[in-house]
Amino acid sequence: MTVAVDPIVTSVIQHRLLAIVEEMGEAMLRTSYSQILNSSRDFSTAICDLDGRLIAQAEHVPIHVGALPYAARAMTRFFAGDIHEGDVFLLNDPYHGGNHLPDLTVFVPVFEGERPRFWSINRAHQSDIGGATHGAYNAAATDIWQEGIRIPPLRLYDRGEVRRDLLEMIATNVRHPRDFRGDLAAMTGSAHVGERRLLALAAEFGWPTATAAIEAVLDGAERQTRAVISQWKDGVYYGEALLDDDGRGHDDIPIRATVTKRGSDLTIDLSRSHEQVASFVNSSYPNMFSAVVVALSYLIDPDTPKNDGTFRPIAVIAKPGTVVWANPGAPVTLATNHCAQEILEAIVKALATACPDRAMAGWGRRFRIAIQGTNPRSGRPFIWHFFQARPGGGASPAGDGWPGAGEWQAAGGIKFGSLEVTEVRFPLFFRRHEFRPDSGGAGKHRGGAGGVVEMVLETAEPAVGNTAGDGVRHGACGILGGKDGVPHRYTLYSEGRPARAIRTKEVGLVIRPDDVLVLESGGGGGWGDPAGRDAAATACDIENGFVTGGAGS
Repeated sequence: MTVAVDPIVTSVIQHRLLAIVEEMGEAMLRTSYSQILNSSRDFSTAICDLDGRLIAQAEHVPIHVGALPYAARAMTRFFAGDIHEGDVFLLNDPYHGGNHLPDLTVFVPVFEGERPRFWSINRAHQSDIGGATHGAYNAAATDIWQEGIRIPPLRLYDRGEVRRDLLEMIATNVRHPRDFRGDLAAMTGSAHVGERRLLALAAEFGWPTATAAIEAVLDGAERQTRAVISQWKDGVYYGEALLDDDGRGHDDIPIRATVTKRGSDLTIDLSRSHEQVASFVNSSYPNMFSAVVVALSYLIDPDTPKNDGTFRPIAVIAKPGTVVWANPGAPVTLATNHCAQEILEAIVKALATACPDRAMAGWGRRFRIAIQGTNPRSGRPFIWHFFQARPGGGASPAGDGWPGAGEWQAAGGIKFGSLEVTEVRFPLFFRRHEFRPDSGGAGKHRGGAGGVVEMVLETAEPAVGNTAGDGVRHGACGILGGKDGVPHRYTLYSEGRPARAIRTKEVGLVIRPDDVLVLESGGGGGWGDPAGRDAAATACDIENGFVTGGAGS
C-alpha cells in the first residue's frame, strides 16, 4: 500500500534525517580517544537501508560514504535472517565494501517491530590497525595482509552482549589497544544515537509515512540531479590524471576517464586506466565507485541531498586488474587519497567543457606522515598523524580556492586541529604554521594557498616516520586555462647531516631528537585564463601575502 505524503512532511523528515547523521558525528567527535578522530575528524556517519541504499549522510569525509552501500549490502547478505536487536557488526575489508583497512565501520540495525529496516553506520579511520608498520600506511606492502588486520562482516555484539573473545582478538592486533577500544566504543555509541533517533522519528510519524517520505527524498534527489545533468552538452569526453609514482620506481601512472553524456545519464568508463601495481595506490571497486560519485557530487547543486537517488544517473565501466579496480589481495591503503583523487580529477577534467560553469580546479594532494615514538613526558608510546599544513582548495567559477582546505576527496571534512593541544598531547613543537605564498595556481580565479609547518621533534630517543601520499611531481590540476598548483616540498633537517627530501612513499624514516621538519604543502589549481584576473584581486593577493610575484601571480 502506497502512502501519500505531504511535501512539507517530506521536507521535515529529510531535514530530520540530516540532523540525525550530524548528531551521530557530534557524539563521535566528543567521545573518541584518538587525535585522528577527536581533532582531525577522519570519520563519517550515514544511514543505509538493508538493500544498501544510502538514505542520508553527514558532511564529513566524502570518499567514505560512496563505498558504504557496498558494505551495507555485504553485511545484509552475510547475516541475512540472523540480525537481532542489540547486535552490533564490524567490517573494514576493502573487498567487502570498506575503503581501506584503517577505516573500521560499525553497523547497528534499526528495527520496525521484528524486522530490521536500516543500518545506522559509523566509518572511522583508526590510529593503527596492525600490519607491518605503525599508523596503518605501509608503503612497502606488496599485498593487503601486510597492511593490517582484515575484518570481513563480523558480529561484535550478540543481542546486546559483547563477544569478548572477538574484541580481545582485534584489540590485540593493534598497537594502541586502549585508544582502539575507546574509539570503537565511541563509534558504537554514535551508531546507537542514530538508531534511537530513527526510532523516535518513526514513532512520531509512523513507519508508513516515514518510509514513503524517504522514498520521496530519494526520488527527489534523482530528479534534481538529472535536471542538472540534462543541461550539459551531450557528447563523449576524455580526462586523464597522473599519479606521481607507485613507490616502486614507476612514474606518471595514468588514470583515464571516458565520460559519455546522453540526456540525463552519465556513463563513466575507467577501463583504460593503468594496470594494477604492486603498491598501495591501487583501489578496490567500492572505493573507486565512491570516487566517481564524489566527482558527480561536486558538479551538481550543493543543496541536493547526496543519497542513493543522486547516484542513479551514473553507470560505471571499469576493468578488473587495473589500478582503479585491483584484484582481491592487492594492497590498497593509500587509495582513499590516491588513486581516488586522480579518479575524481580525470572525471572533472573530462566534463569541464560540458559544464564549465560548474567544474572546479583540482585541490591539493595528500601527503601524510605518521610518527611513532615514546613521549618523554609520560613514558608512553605514541603515534601522531600529520594533518597540519593542509593543501589548498581548487578555484571555481565562483571564485578563488580556499586556502588550507585540504584534499579534493575530503573537501574540507578533515581538519588540522589545534597546534596547542597537539603540543600538549605529543612531543612536538611548532615553530611555524602559516600559508605558503605563491603555491596556488594562477587563473582568472586563483587556487587556494597551501601551508607551511616547521616543527621540532622533542623526544629523548629517535622516532620513526612512515609517509603516504603523492603530489611532489604533479600539483593540483588547473582547469579551463588555469595553471596547476605548486607541488609539495617536505624536508627533514638533522644536525650534522645534509637536508633530506622526504619521499611520499617510504617506511622507516628515522627522525632524531631535535630534528626539524619543514613541510610545505601544495596549492590548489587555478580556474580560467590568468589574463582574465581582476587587477584589484591581484593587488589584494600581494597585500595579503598569498602572492609575491612568483608562481601564483
